[in-house]
Amino acid sequence: MKTTWVLVADEAIARILEKPRKGSELKPVEEFTDPDAHARERELRNGPHGRRASGNGNPQATVSASDSERHQHARVFAARIAQRLLDLRREKRYDEIHIVAAPRLLGYLREEFHQEVSSAIVDSLDKDLIHESNADLMRRLFPTSRATATS
Repeated sequence: MKTTWVLVADEAIARILEKPRKGSELKPVEEFTDPDAHARERELRNGPHGRRASGNGNPQATVSASDSERHQHARVFAARIAQRLLDLRREKRYDEIHIVAAPRLLGYLREEFHQEVSSAIVDSLDKDLIHESNADLMRRLFPTSRATATS
């Protein structure tokens, strides 16, 4: 039987879960975080609201300098996730994987995935579901598994 994993991630947390052969809840395999992401969010909430540029004498909000920094940190976190999945794939820990990630992070992950990981991806979903329970993720991603688990 194939070993099926799920990666669920946002720009601060990544969880790797395994689909059980029997049962209705995904099982944790590994979790890692980007501790700087939480610090950056606090800084963004408490920091200045962005620079102002005036054209024609009308001030207009522009993108905050910290927004580009947040994107850069998300790219670094995506690269870290992609490398970990590659290492685990080369260790033959999983056969196929479903990717569920916040939209921007999913784009960065797609750029970073090595061909070995990309070939194992069976599905991807661009939603931020990091705080959803393992049982809810199981029902969402594998709706027919519930029927076979109770049979």
